Amino acid sequence: MLKFQYYVKDFNGSSRKGLVEAADKGQAARILKERGFVVISLKLKSDGAFAGIKRKLFGRVGINEVVNFTRQLATMINAGLVITDSLTILKSQTDNPGMVAVIDSIQKDIEGGSGLSEALGKHPAVFDIIYTALVRAGETAGVLDKILARLADNLEKQRAFINKVKGAMIYPVIIITGMAGVGGVMMIFVIPKLLDLYKEFDAEMPMATTILMAISNFITEFWWVTLLVLVGAVLGLRSFAKTEYGRIKIDLLFNSIPIVGKLRKAMMLTEFSRTLGLLVGGGVLLVDALRVSSDAVKSAVYKEAIMGAAIKVESKGSSLAVSLAEANVFPALLPQMISVGEETGKLDEVLLKLASYFEQEADTAVNGLTTAVEPIIMVVLGLGVGFLIIAVIMPIYNLTSQF
Repeated sequence: MLKFQYYVKDFNGSSRKGLVEAADKGQAARILKERGFVVISLKLKSDGAFAGIKRKLFGRVGINEVVNFTRQLATMINAGLVITDSLTILKSQTDNPGMVAVIDSIQKDIEGGSGLSEALGKHPAVFDIIYTALVRAGETAGVLDKILARLADNLEKQRAFINKVKGAMIYPVIIITGMAGVGGVMMIFVIPKLLDLYKEFDAEMPMATTILMAISNFITEFWWVTLLVLVGAVLGLRSFAKTEYGRIKIDLLFNSIPIVGKLRKAMMLTEFSRTLGLLVGGGVLLVDALRVSSDAVKSAVYKEAIMGAAIKVESKGSSLAVSLAEANVFPALLPQMISVGEETGKLDEVLLKLASYFEQEADTAVNGLTTAVEPIIMVVLGLGVGFLIIAVIMPIYNLTSQF
């Protein structure tokens, strides 16, 4: 609920000020009128100087809020509630201030005559193009509650898979971050003092120590050069990634990495199959569904292949299976199963089964990545520690051998 500051006159003509809680400004005015007040002014209460920062930190709308909104809206519409009443209830039950603002905006647009899909489309950061396309199809076919239920199921699967991938990456990220932190402290604070000590005693420096000394001196004396090089590399890579050629080259590079590439491909194929299956099953035309599905895929290679297939289906009348097979980037199973779906008239069901298959492939890849990361990290950590021991201990050994 929102808080509004009011300035009113009572039945005696006396002025009053205060706060009233309501879902929107109109409801706040109605509440005050029911109390017998004449409203002079009514404005939304400011949360203070840090309101904007607070909204950014705590008002971000994530997938959990979207899943809950979709599931509850589907249930309410199925129960016979009109959309505006459903949105009022959802707004009162939502704790996230960002989501409250989004629902309030959607409700106002619908009350102004807009359709649900049109109102959702004004918030692309929360409801993507796939979401709005499916809602539009549900409105057209009169099965909005079923489409929303399907969307909720799909979003829940996405959430579970994303959480699984994030959970698998927590361990390696913590270890790598710790290694980088310890290495930085050693190079900036510890190693220079030890090397100064070795210089005072004129100790013989082995090759490893000489290399470590050069790296440490460069980092401590020319840290600004290191920072400029890193910033320049990041900006250059971002600029390169914005070009079509760069996107494709980076995409091919990631796909060629062992285990990681397999996981990435399985995730893309899962997203493509599930999205296309939902759109086709929701009554969206195949060509339009392909174009929308291409936006769901983060891979530049697959995106280009899907758009090429859409052009062939639209202009040449080719079947979807043949068009995808000619792209030479999808596994043979995909066009083969899609061909079966086209022949039997159950393309949406086949696509959703393919999505489940590729999701299992992704699960296997995640498990493989988790298994492979631990020994790789141990080897890298061992090599790093071994290099430091040789570089730091060998001069000490040379010093003791001189006495």
